Amino acid sequence: MKENFTIAWVAVWFATVGQLLFFVGLSLYTGEWGYAMWSLWVAVVIGIPTSVNTWRTQTKKKQV
Repeated sequence: MKENFTIAWVAVWFATVGQLLFFVGLSLYTGEWGYAMWSLWVAVVIGIPTSVNTWRTQTKKKQV
């Protein structure tokens, strides 16, 4: 079975950058910057390990 890593990368970037941009926009609209600060932590905690895991899986599949 062939895996499509393009979809995985789009999902990773959407989850990290898209979420962060949404909450920065919400913070600009409301003036409450707590939304952006908390979403930054969530994006870092979820986005970086997911990106690393996707990259490792992709390189492992290319070697096989």
